[in-house]
Amino acid sequence: MRFLYLTDTQGRGNSPQSRRDDFLATLEAKLREVVEIALEYRVDAILHGGDFFDIPNPSLPVAWRVIAPFWESRIPVYGVGGNHDFYGYNPETLPRTVLGFLGQLGAVRLLLPGRPVYFDDGNVRVQVTGQHYHYDIDRRDRRFDYWIKKNGCDVAIHIVHGMVVERALAPGVPFTTPDQILDTEADITLCGHNHLGFPDVAVGGKYILNPGALVRLTANPADIARHPQVLLIDLDGGISYRKIRLKSAPEGEDVIDRSAALEAELKARKFSEFVQNVKDSGEFKTVDIGALIQEIAGRKSLPGKVRERALKIISDVQEGMGEGALDA
Repeated sequence: MRFLYLTDTQGRGNSPQSRRDDFLATLEAKLREVVEIALEYRVDAILHGGDFFDIPNPSLPVAWRVIAPFWESRIPVYGVGGNHDFYGYNPETLPRTVLGFLGQLGAVRLLLPGRPVYFDDGNVRVQVTGQHYHYDIDRRDRRFDYWIKKNGCDVAIHIVHGMVVERALAPGVPFTTPDQILDTEADITLCGHNHLGFPDVAVGGKYILNPGALVRLTANPADIARHPQVLLIDLDGGISYRKIRLKSAPEGEDVIDRSAALEAELKARKFSEFVQNVKDSGEFKTVDIGALIQEIAGRKSLPGKVRERALKIISDVQEGMGEGALDA
């Protein structure tokens, strides 16, 4: 009994700003290699950790290029929806999405909470369950999304599109640490969402694994350095697994352009220095950029149009750098 796991394929018709290549063509080549690996090892199913697509409604030609390799192989694909697969992070919108449409066609078999799927080859009985992404997934009690019960099986696999990491990524970003979900009865918890993946967790015969996203979307140095891979799970005589690097995936340095990221980093550094200088001067009561503009305008009796123009420039820059980039 074998399964092949991948996650975060992020299918899209256009290439991200950071990519030099034809993103969709590169992804398609990777997916065809994934199928070749699945056929070579005669897996019983391919498991997907969510974010099949980059938006809920990619064009059907784009969606077909993502799904066609699986469809043509006739290997069943089981998976969950990720945050990019739904509208408003709401799984209830699934019927209105392309992923939901593909599920209705049977091209993808979507796992639903409380509805396990079983595989049985006469030697091993495997239970597979899944949890779609939703807004509260890493905010509410982890028992609701990460903990499952084994029911009439030898091995239980649970797939979750949640932010499982060893430590906080950034202030305000909800996350779950591996130790918070070790009380689950799942023997293997397969995670997505965190594109960089994390070191394998193996405690008390339980495994928490994330091989990382199949694609690289950003100019993050860690994303450039890593190599896309899939996870082969073998349940013959116990639980074993190994990660297989994709030969079709180009090296990060060859397909990712860091120039835009470096420009954004320079802007962020300049604004950070500006805010720090204001803070060090002690002349102002606030270092919130918007409030600071208001205070300066008040002190200098600047016309309203000047103040509004300054705020517009700040908001435009902040939007381009990411929410919160200018906050002290």
